[in-house]
Formats: sequence, C-alpha cells, structure tokens
Amino acid sequence: MGYGRLQPSDPGGSSMHHVADQPQNPPSSFSNSKPNNKKKLILISLLSAALILASAVSAVLLLVVRSKASPQSSGPHLKPTQAISDACAKTQFRSLCVNSLLDFPGSVHASEQDLVHISFNMTLQHLSKALYLSSSLSYLQMDPHSRSAYDDCLELLDSSIDALSRSLTSVAPGAAAAAAAASTQDVLTWLSAALTNQDTCGEGFSQASGPVKSEMDTRLRDLSELVSNCLAIYSAIGAGDDFSGVPIQNRRRLLNSMERDIMGDNADVSRDLPRWLSSRERKLLSVPVSQIQADIIVSKDGNGTYKTIAEAIKKAPEYSSRRIVIYVRAGRYEEDNLKVGRKKTNLMFIGDGKGKTVITGGRSVSQSITTFHTASFAATGAGFIARDITFENWAGPSKHQAVALRIGADHAVVYRCNIIGYQDTFYVHSNRQFIRETDIYGTVDFIFGNAAVVFQNCSIYARKPLPSQKNTITAQNRKDPNQNTGISIHACRILATSDLEAAKGSFPTYLGRPWKLYSRVVYMLSYIGDHVHPRGWLEWNTTFALDTLYYGEYMNSGPGGAVGQRVKWPGYRVITSPVEAGKFTVAQFIYGSSWLPSTGVAFLAGLSV
Repeated sequence: MGYGRLQPSDPGGSSMHHVADQPQNPPSSFSNSKPNNKKKLILISLLSAALILASAVSAVLLLVVRSKASPQSSGPHLKPTQAISDACAKTQFRSLCVNSLLDFPGSVHASEQDLVHISFNMTLQHLSKALYLSSSLSYLQMDPHSRSAYDDCLELLDSSIDALSRSLTSVAPGAAAAAAAASTQDVLTWLSAALTNQDTCGEGFSQASGPVKSEMDTRLRDLSELVSNCLAIYSAIGAGDDFSGVPIQNRRRLLNSMERDIMGDNADVSRDLPRWLSSRERKLLSVPVSQIQADIIVSKDGNGTYKTIAEAIKKAPEYSSRRIVIYVRAGRYEEDNLKVGRKKTNLMFIGDGKGKTVITGGRSVSQSITTFHTASFAATGAGFIARDITFENWAGPSKHQAVALRIGADHAVVYRCNIIGYQDTFYVHSNRQFIRETDIYGTVDFIFGNAAVVFQNCSIYARKPLPSQKNTITAQNRKDPNQNTGISIHACRILATSDLEAAKGSFPTYLGRPWKLYSRVVYMLSYIGDHVHPRGWLEWNTTFALDTLYYGEYMNSGPGGAVGQRVKWPGYRVITSPVEAGKFTVAQFIYGSSWLPSTGVAFLAGLSV
C-alpha cells in the first residue's frame, strides 16, 4: 500500500507540507529506550486488538450461521455473485473489494444489504490485525521522525478500530430500525474519520526510510483502500443519501424545529449552538465562570485541585457519560504533549479568557517529528469543549509546521478562544467540529485537516509570513468523494494582522489551496479584507485537483470579496443558490444540529422553508 503522494513546497517556501524536513541520511544511532507508561500503552493496545479481533471473529461465526450455507472455498476459486459485483462497482478499488469479500465466510450467500456489515466486519478484522502486528515493532531502533510517525500510527489505528466497531454495531443485523436511521450520519462520520486516520499515518511515514517504514508498509497494506470501499458501499447501499451531489447531507431534516430555532431570540447565545449539546452544556458555554461548579480546578499557584493540566486530564474519568468540567485558571501553561485521549470523553475546559489562560508550546517539525505530533494541545475524546482559552504554538515561521491545537474529537466545540501560530496553526483533523467566536492566527495553511467543521462568527487573521512566502488560509484534505467532510466558514471576518497590513502588497493571501484530490471549502456571508488576492485561491501543484475540488463563495462582502477576477477552475464556483449554500450550514453540514442564527437571518429562514 502506498503512503500518499509527496507534498510540494509551501507557497514560496522550502519545506514539505505536513512532513518534517529530514536529512538525506538520518543519523545512524538513536536512543531506543521507552518510558514504562509507553510499554503499558503498547500492552493495552495489544490486549484491545486481541479483544476486538475476537469480537469480530464471533460476528463472523454469527454471519456464517445466519447464512445457513455450506462453507465456501477460498476467494480465488470463486466467482463474485451479482450482489458482490454490484456492491463493488460503487467502490474505487474494485478488485480489492471483490477479492476481500470473497475471502469472507458467507459472502457468496449474502444480499447486497448484508454486504454492508460484512465489509465493515472484514475491514475491522484487518485493522485489528494491523494494530496487533504493528505493536510488535515498538522496540526496533528508530530515528526520531520514524518513532514519531510510528507512535502516530498506533494511536490512529486504535481510533480507526473504535470507529469501525461503532459503525459495525450500528449496521449489524437486528439493530433497531429507528436507531439505525438516526445513526446514518454518525456512521458516515466515523468511516470518514477512519479513512483520514490511515491517510495521516501514511503522511507521517512519507518522508521516512529504513526498515521500520518497510515493515509498517507491509502491516498496513490495503487498509486505506478497504476503509474507502466500506465508505463507498455504505453510502450507496446503507446510507441512502446521494453522494454524487456537492456536499453530503442528511435528507431527514427536522425542518419545523430548525425554523423555531432560526426565528427565536437571536440574542440568546444558547440557541446558537449545535443540538448535540444538552441544555446544561449550552448554559455552561454562556454563564460566567463564577457561576460554574467545576469538577477539577487547575491553578499554577497550588490553590486548585492540581497544578498542571496534564494531571487534570489523567485524573478525569474515562468514558464519562456526563460532562466533566475542568476550570483552568489564568496563567501560562507550557506542558509537553498535552492530549485528551480517545477514552477521555465529554471533557470541557474553561479558562479565564483569551490571553489570560494560555496553553502554549513550541514543538515543530524542525525537531524531526511529524506535524501531527507538534500540537501544543490535542483532543480526540468525543464531546471535547474548550471555552475562553488561548492555544498557542510559539515556534515561529522559520520552524515551518507547528500546530497550536489539533482536534480529532467528534462533536467538538471551541468557543471564544484564541488559536495562535504561523504555519499549520489549527489542525481540524477529523470528525464533526463547531468553532464559534474564536480568533485564529497564522500564515501557511493555518486551518487544515479533514473534519466536517463549521466556523461561525470567527475572526481569521493572516500574519506576515517568511520572505517570499504566500499566505494560504485553508488546506483541506478530503481524499475520497464519499467522505462527508469539508471546511465551512460562515459569517466570519477574514482579516490581516497589523504587520501584514503594512506589507500586504509583498505577501499575497489566498483563501485556500487543495491539499488532497477532493478538497472542499466554502466561504459564506463573510467579510473578506483587501489583503486577499483577487484570484482568491492558489494551486497546490499545477493542475492537481482543480477539476475534483469544491471551492465555493456565497454572498461575501468587503474589498477582498469581489469575485470578478477569481480563478476559473472547474471545481470553483460562485454560489448563487441559497439551497446549495444551505448545504454547508450547521443544520445540514454537521448533521443533527440546530441552525446558528447570525447576520443572515432572512437567508437562514429561507433555508428552512
């Protein structure tokens, strides 16, 4: 399996995008010791993989029993049934699809609908086996970049197994019809995230060399293609939505509820939040800190529960079904590798305000680590919320990729925060995210990733980059046409910092460039400053993705919002239909969420009719 194409140079710069700069001949000797907690994590991963694999095998036996058929012979001696041929015709990797399904017990007697959960089950087994085999490489000697990429892959494989497990549960035979219908967009999100995980793993190793890369290549072969096939089969057979349209959307809308939300009191901020938040959580996002009873208090002076954020995360319960509030008092917190892991669900971090509670770090790819690994703060636990905090990476423009905040958590909310860096400031990695009233600062590709994310009422500031560089606000990396992902920037302000404003004639800024083949970004009802180049958008590499991307602009204002001189790419469009634009609203793009009233109320009300 390939690990993805090499990335071209940054705009006007010399580094590779999202890949650490590496010497041609890495140092021959590196420390091979790992801390004890890392060994425990590896053992836990092994046990988890074994348990999941056992669960998958049990499901296989159930399918075989359900089929009431005699055992089938090995795949190469069988011809695909009409159901398998029809299902695989919808995928991008048809030969792999046919062969992998034929190898699965019971598949030759399965209906096309049965093949949905068979494909999930088969892919889950492959992922579990890959994690099990990859974990055994932990104690091989690795250079720093390979170690970083390897650790990323273990984490990402674990997340993908969790995503496939939840997806399989949702589509398994006997699941309640109502529950299955309600989870359609969940499954699309989880599969999209699993595919993004595999892509990120490959990106990490794309600039590595040596035996570890070769071994991981063998262990991870075909995983990305298998997940892509799962996504294609489900979207065509199980989901029932039209994936050939511009964005993927849920057709089962609660339009009456949407209209009540839209026409309600716009001044009530609790109405301006996704429906996945409970009434208590909406209140937590709007009331003063003094009125909030936190579960954990972090204070550098020792007057809280803990002195460090790392301690607070460690002590928070795993798989919490209720909201755990962590109040981080004013101060500058620079702690290594802060991460809200997958098992730490429903954590809410509240600070004392932008510039007061500051979570910072200075890691960058110049230290021979992956971009994924550079984040000052990372969150993958579902239900992550941050309010009134500054996230910062101070590495500076000369250090190239240096992430301030990375989010791969589903149903994540960032509210009234600052996210400050230069290149690759905000990594919206995967799953569903909502960003409101937040200021984001950066230079090259400073909002990037493959989440389904909506920015609303945010200020997005381009900064002065390195000499000869160009600023690019977004680098969206949707690689598969069936992923329900993209970046929607709605009712925001696209501005220049004072240092760029004084030199904007020498440093053009672009709305985005396509990192992957199906890159998708829209700007709607936003103010765009005159620092943005009249062409609007920048090529990634000559003609790459220009006919497969989706870049759109709808009713933006400001001197940089004029579309008369915009690019003429096949994939770029000036959106004129409110129906098309409405597909990128919170209600439709991040599914199951109430619309967020803002400056375009008449337009929003029209969408709900």
